[in-house]
Amino acid sequence: MLNGVFVLASAFPGGALGDLLTKWADAGFFSYLLPFLLIFALVFGILTRVKIFKDNRVVNGIIALAVALMALQFTFVPDFFSQIFPRVGVALAIILGIMIIVGLFADPNSNLINYILLGVGVITIGVVIIQSAGAVGWQSGQWWAENWAIVVGAIVLFILIAVIIGSASPRDKSKEPVMFKPFWTRD
Repeated sequence: MLNGVFVLASAFPGGALGDLLTKWADAGFFSYLLPFLLIFALVFGILTRVKIFKDNRVVNGIIALAVALMALQFTFVPDFFSQIFPRVGVALAIILGIMIIVGLFADPNSNLINYILLGVGVITIGVVIIQSAGAVGWQSGQWWAENWAIVVGAIVLFILIAVIIGSASPRDKSKEPVMFKPFWTRD
């Protein structure tokens, strides 16, 4: 009787796929194998692109393998990945939702809309990094709590300066005196 209850209880919340993902998590698939593959691929790709060792893919592979294995020696990398990637998924969903809503009502070719969406993306990425760093134990959460007003004020100041500089009308170069033109452009 109890065996049937446990089967029903485990079948409804996640089903077979949920059980499979739980077994993979218990086996270290998400904690070790996927971070290993990600670090290996990134290091190998960077070494191949930079061509430090010319086109010697064996050396690039050995270095990428060593870096990926050493990165997983302690639990820091799996803990960090388990914190950052769920937040990245939520951030991407927020950005996608904003893009869909803005796309319904705004002109997609407008530079202002594109810059606003870029700003939203940068702010969202910043929040993801700060929250992930704080969850892993870095003291960025405490620093952010104490200094957020200064950081936000500096960002607003930089945006204001950029808007002022960007809104300045370009000079009409045809009205410049001839003596300020380079000698090779004079008539």
